[in-house]
Amino acid sequence: MGHDISYLGIHEGFFDYPEINLFESANDKENLITKVGNTDQNSANLSMTNSDYLVAFSTKSENYCVGLVDMVNSTKISATLGNARTSRYYQIFLNSMAKIVNRFGGHVIKNIGDCLLFYFPESKKSNSKFGFMSSLECLLAMIESHDGICSKLCSEGLPKVDYRISFDYGQVLIMKTNNSSNLDMIGPPVNMCTKINCLSPKNGGIIGGDLFEIVKKFEDYSFKSLGSFSLGFKQSYPVFTVSRTN
Repeated sequence: MGHDISYLGIHEGFFDYPEINLFESANDKENLITKVGNTDQNSANLSMTNSDYLVAFSTKSENYCVGLVDMVNSTKISATLGNARTSRYYQIFLNSMAKIVNRFGGHVIKNIGDCLLFYFPESKKSNSKFGFMSSLECLLAMIESHDGICSKLCSEGLPKVDYRISFDYGQVLIMKTNNSSNLDMIGPPVNMCTKINCLSPKNGGIIGGDLFEIVKKFEDYSFKSLGSFSLGFKQSYPVFTVSRTN
C-alpha cells in the first residue's frame, strides 16, 4: 500500500529509477563507436562551433543569496536501509526542504546527492529588505522543521535525519545545458556555501560574511560569530549563526 505524501506536494515513485543495461547485444559497443567516432582522432580536432558546447554561460552576472542544505552521515545510514527505504529516506527529506524553499520565494537549482542547492531571485535587488528577510526566514524554517521531518520518518520506520544549512550572498554566472531547460549557476557564493557548511551546528544553519554585511542591521534578527573558515594564505572567511530577536 502506498504512502500518503500529498502534504509534500509530490507523488509516489519520485526516486524510482529504471534498470540500466549498457550493452544489450554484442553489436552495441561497435555501433556506439561507429556513431561517436574514434576518440583519438576526435581529440586532435578541438575547434568547436556554438552547437558543440553542452554548457552555455550567460554573459551577465547577477548577485543572489544562495543556500545549501546537506544531510549528515547519510551515506552510513543509507548503507543499512536497502534501496527502497533509502529512496524513501531521501525523498521525504529533500522534498520537505524543497517545499520550504518554495514557500519563501526561493528556487531549487538542483540536488547533488544528499544536498539541495537553491537561490532567492528577490535578493537580486540589494536594497530589497524583503528578499533577504525571506532567505533568513527560510533558513530558520528549515531549522524548525527538524522535529516534524524526523516524526514523519519515524512513522514510516526510518531513522531520524540530521542536516546542516549554509547561506551566502554574491555574484554568480548563470549556466544552462543544451539538453535541459533547468538553470545552474557557479560563483563564489555557491563555492562558499559548500565550504562553510561543515561549520554549521548539526540541525542548525549559518550565513557567510558577505551575506552578514547586508543583513547585520536587520532589527528582527540577531547574529553570533561562529568563527571563520580558512581560505589559505592566512586568509579566513567569517561565518555567523542567525536567530530572531523576539
